[in-house]
Amino acid sequence: MAEAHPVGFQYVVEAKNRGAKVIHIDPRFTRTSALAHSFVPLRAGADIAFLGGVINYILSNEKDFREYVVAYTNASMIVSEEFQDTEDLDGLFSGYDPETRSYHQGSWAYRGQGEDDSVQDHGESHVDRETASGLEQESHGPPVPADVPRDPTLRDPRCVYQILKRHYARYTPEMVERVCGVPPEKFLEVCEAWTANSGRERTTALVYSVGWTQHSVGVQYIRTGAIIQLLLGNMGRPGGGVMALRGHASIQGSTDIPTLFNLLPGYLPMPHHRQHETFRQWVDAIRHPEQKGFWAEAEAYAVSLLKAYWGDAATAENDWGFGWLPRLTGDHGTYQQVLDMIDGKIKGYFLLGQNPAVGSAHGRAQRLGMANLDWLVVRDLFMIESATFWKDSPEIATGEIVPEECRTEVFFLPAASHAEKEGTFTQTQRLLQWREKALDPPGDCRSELWFFHHLGRIIRERLADSPLPRDQALLKLKWDYDPDDGESVLKEINGYQVATGEPLPNFTALKADGSTACGCWIYSGVFKDGVNQAARRKPGSEQNWVAAEWGWAWPSDRRTLYNRASADPQGRPWSERKKYVWWDAEAGEWTGYDVPDFEKTKAPDYRPPEGASGVAAIAGDDAFIMQGDGKGWLYAPAGLVDGPMPTHYEPAESAARNPLYGQQANPTRKVYDRPDNPANPISDVYPYVFSTSRLTEHHTAGGMSRQLAYLSELQPEMFVEVSPALAAERGLTHLGWAHIVTARAAIEAKVLVTDRLRPLRIEGRRIHQIWMPYHWGSSGLVTGDSANDLIGITLDPNVLIQESKVGTCDIQPGRRPVGPDLLAYVESYRRRAKER
Repeated sequence: MAEAHPVGFQYVVEAKNRGAKVIHIDPRFTRTSALAHSFVPLRAGADIAFLGGVINYILSNEKDFREYVVAYTNASMIVSEEFQDTEDLDGLFSGYDPETRSYHQGSWAYRGQGEDDSVQDHGESHVDRETASGLEQESHGPPVPADVPRDPTLRDPRCVYQILKRHYARYTPEMVERVCGVPPEKFLEVCEAWTANSGRERTTALVYSVGWTQHSVGVQYIRTGAIIQLLLGNMGRPGGGVMALRGHASIQGSTDIPTLFNLLPGYLPMPHHRQHETFRQWVDAIRHPEQKGFWAEAEAYAVSLLKAYWGDAATAENDWGFGWLPRLTGDHGTYQQVLDMIDGKIKGYFLLGQNPAVGSAHGRAQRLGMANLDWLVVRDLFMIESATFWKDSPEIATGEIVPEECRTEVFFLPAASHAEKEGTFTQTQRLLQWREKALDPPGDCRSELWFFHHLGRIIRERLADSPLPRDQALLKLKWDYDPDDGESVLKEINGYQVATGEPLPNFTALKADGSTACGCWIYSGVFKDGVNQAARRKPGSEQNWVAAEWGWAWPSDRRTLYNRASADPQGRPWSERKKYVWWDAEAGEWTGYDVPDFEKTKAPDYRPPEGASGVAAIAGDDAFIMQGDGKGWLYAPAGLVDGPMPTHYEPAESAARNPLYGQQANPTRKVYDRPDNPANPISDVYPYVFSTSRLTEHHTAGGMSRQLAYLSELQPEMFVEVSPALAAERGLTHLGWAHIVTARAAIEAKVLVTDRLRPLRIEGRRIHQIWMPYHWGSSGLVTGDSANDLIGITLDPNVLIQESKVGTCDIQPGRRPVGPDLLAYVESYRRRAKER
């Protein structure tokens, strides 16, 4: 965090100065480690084994916050008798189909729910993996009947609590040491500190970096952390929670209003051509008519979005323009796209603020794909590698790309920087902060608003006389933007009354009858009362510690999600010290330091009438109001593609066998089994583990920072960190050259011999880990090989993110071969690994 998020880390330092204990768990000693009270090194890719051990410690020693767990989680719910755990099936859950490598999730359901229509079969689970749609079903439902059997004593062997306890029983301190390389005493130090600082009087925050997501079990990493925080009562309470350090200033914003192929604004799913043939099928798949919670109002969110898109053209008679929305037909993710480019299936490509030539996994595939297009549009601040690959990529030397013969026509359109345009950043707390334009962009540089406004205008003019149905979605758009007025876009995102244009106060004002329009339902309220709430900047010294008058947080300016859980079931604060939101019986409403994440006047003792659904079905003690059952899920009865509970699987490329189960890797991971995407087998040909991350002095793939003299001088060369023991084993010299080899590529780097990395003992073997930054490429003031060239394409099945934070490799002294010799060298490694 100190390395990649130095501005945010100041608050960790301030908390430390006030007495907070900071524990850092990472494969590598970093600036964060130097300022932490305790540093715990572990093997890359083994996090679930470590966290699973923490869960085992909590449950075995009854360290859970029992009142919180019984009231606010699904710990008491009874699971179907048909469910079989990984403990029964050697690493698989019940329902696995080896042909589709997916699960039928019926046996995971609660008792009595297995035949429910909402339960996914193999085909639906397979579609969810192909379209990264699994988590939609978790967050939007599925509907859970009100009469699900429960055991509030948590003693029934089929209740979630007991199933969780059995599942993690083998994750002992000794097993953690075998898998992670963490000594039992160091592991127990973490367990004791975490549990001692959790409960009525104290809370602990779990902070993870974006690299946690970049694994073939990345979603389950986060789930494991969330399970711990639920068991300890650290969700929805001040000082607790799971804090995601996103990879950029507004990556949260680019998922809220997504740059993702499978989502619409506000996490509404993109419709699938088979599953959602009609508007009603689409809406009902989101809201589930029988379920409780605010997703039941999804029709209002969806209709208002379609009205924002198509204005007067969206009517009840044409299902609000639903027919004009694109449809998912399969995997349209970035990695499938680049493979489709190689195969000649994609003709044109827009790149905006991305640099896949060096910034995405399997750089060679990225560059070869872009070299097989008809046209490529690159919008960036500088002439990045994705604009110049056709003349300066490594494939020029190998002869795989010949500049005179490269068929791709590249259009480079210079972009405005964040200081040269107005708009918002949305950071990890869901906080929108408005930034003013400081100066005009130079020369031909333009903002995204300017570019897309005029691109849309020109396309619509070209198609103005088209009678084709396919063109109507563009021609019917409400396209009245002012490219110099970013606030007008924020007003549309906030939402308004169609008849009057009056801004909406929050998402509860949205209607399903076409009377409201809203560009993103979760952002509704950011322009409440006609005021740009994101532009508020009242100094912290002039308000309380929640700082409610700085920026605006979705939804409805709630700074802590699910903060109903900060009070007990009767609405009383768990303790005076952790008082945050509570029920004021005299006033008949919820009050506190934050905006209550609950219906303001719904009393704690409210119980829904029989047959109630939607918001009315939320009981007065259902703290998790977006869940289909109002509870935090320790166990996911549906939705996750790869299982109801996190399980340790080895990375797709590992230097060790899985000590816990016969199943080696995530059985449902998304693989692209083709000759141009080879994988490293377990082999002494690739004996070492590598990982990548960031330096403070450079930004992501280096497209901005390698152009700046000061930053380039601070970190001038690509390097690889190795331990003294590995340097001795391989004959590596400090500050000398080395090259790193995988089945995809070989790259070179200067050697940094350092104690920041240390060998770990895994299953009785000494395993070395190496580390590299990924900021270099062929453009800029300083250049070097890209670490991402080493990485293959294997994806998490829930969200289709790449496993790029762990792999296996070899490292040898000296520089890598060049030209055709490089290809032959990499091939020789693949051949040797196959022979062994």
